[in-house]
Amino acid sequence: MVTTFSVLLPVLSASALAADLTVGFSQIGSESGWRTSETESIKAEAERRGYDLKFSDAQQKQENQIKAVRSFIAQGVDGILLAPVVETGWDQVLKEAQRANIPVVLIDRGVAADPSLYLTKVASDFKEEGALAASWLAAQTNGRCNIVELQGSVGSSAAIDRKTGFDSVISNFPNMTIIRSQSGNFTRAGGKEVMESFLKAEGGAKNICALFAHNDDMALGAILAMKEAGIKPSKDIIVVSIDAVPDIFKAMADGEANATIELNPHLGGPAFDAILASQKGESVDKWIKANGPLYLPDTAAAEYAKRK
Repeated sequence: MVTTFSVLLPVLSASALAADLTVGFSQIGSESGWRTSETESIKAEAERRGYDLKFSDAQQKQENQIKAVRSFIAQGVDGILLAPVVETGWDQVLKEAQRANIPVVLIDRGVAADPSLYLTKVASDFKEEGALAASWLAAQTNGRCNIVELQGSVGSSAAIDRKTGFDSVISNFPNMTIIRSQSGNFTRAGGKEVMESFLKAEGGAKNICALFAHNDDMALGAILAMKEAGIKPSKDIIVVSIDAVPDIFKAMADGEANATIELNPHLGGPAFDAILASQKGESVDKWIKANGPLYLPDTAAAEYAKRK
């Protein structure tokens, strides 16, 4: 079963394809399979259009991203794509880009800065993702569930908003409670380590109804921790997560996960189009949304075959 949500992306024009752009791209790193897919997708879109993409991997460090953005400014690029590792601390470098008349497009995450300092954000609505996960879980459990939560990187907009959206729904169900919550830093190893600590603290699965993981990689690590502890994931503990990476579809097909919500990694097209529109003096929406659907096990095998 696939629950579909609209994806609002600009239509790619012939003039957009013909333009010659140099764009800097500061990526968070490669902490997850989804992040790698996003990077590859944006690089492929730049190559398809004939753009010069200057890529920088920040290795999950904000200071590296700020250095990269300043380097892009010094090189006089036409635009900058920024996938911010955390929400705060961007005002100064965004002001520097603005003074240089270089538009900055936020990719897949937001910042806590004056919106006038960046052109647009191309991203999913993380709160909607969290709310969708909670709504699905509430329906599956009749509103009665002890939940353990694997949060994403501390301070990231994805972690903050997914938790906010999830909490906003379960607050309507007195018998749905998050009994343990900790960051797994969006990594598979982190998810495994934290889930091991949850299971130890709770004496196994007896007091845990479900796991909500802010991304699939942490869920996959948690699934391994469950299996090593003799617990059947998806049966003894419900598993719902976000991203829709290939391995989570395999896990669902194998009966080890219950649901995933797709985070669209194909953000290069609308991001590049926004920069082009800005160059032409055209208005650009402040948030270009790219939300994906919820997937369940009945389509998992077919999805895995398409995505692996």
